[in-house]
Amino acid sequence: MDQYNESPTYNAGDIVYVFYRNPHTQDVANIQAAAVVNNPEEPNELALFLFETYYPLSNEMAIYSTEEKANQAYNYYYGDASEGLLK
Repeated sequence: MDQYNESPTYNAGDIVYVFYRNPHTQDVANIQAAAVVNNPEEPNELALFLFETYYPLSNEMAIYSTEEKANQAYNYYYGDASEGLLK
């Protein structure tokens, strides 16, 4: 596992920060807040709710508990973190 990717336990209602790639411009990544919710398709599982879509949680996602940690990881992978912020 990568030094910047966390693996905490999440609970429904948590707000987390993820890297999101624009589906139309794959070379652009942003930091986006997302909600951890109960997965409507799998009642015993959690999902991320991002842009009106549910995404099952997996270890392959870069999920961070704070915007600061997401910015640090973004800077590590992509350069200046201020470019990744969505405000």
